[in-house]
Amino acid sequence: MMKIVIATQYHENYGAHDWDGKGQCPQYWKAKGGSEYVVSRKLSFNESLDTALVGVLVEQAKKQVSRKDDYFHEYVIDWYFIQDGELTNDEKRWMEWEGKVTYPSAVINVELAAA
Repeated sequence: MMKIVIATQYHENYGAHDWDGKGQCPQYWKAKGGSEYVVSRKLSFNESLDTALVGVLVEQAKKQVSRKDDYFHEYVIDWYFIQDGELTNDEKRWMEWEGKVTYPSAVINVELAAA
């Protein structure tokens, strides 16, 4: 079984730190890292080849993790498959740095519409 991992990028608006909320918010965006999220629905190998199914799952996950306001943006930059039980790329880095996964990737519950 396989799972989809969604990778995101954060941007923070440094111009909003001193903004008094009046008028237009000053714009000074800086990239601030990102996260990885694991889609909870497991896929068989054949399902992973179904581009329509994978596309629906990725789009549903995007809706859950994307955020955009005057202060902060988070958006999907990539996605990839892992085997069930395999670590995400972020979790592998934690293992290299700390010898343990201090902050595991969050799991996203994605529901498919009933046919």
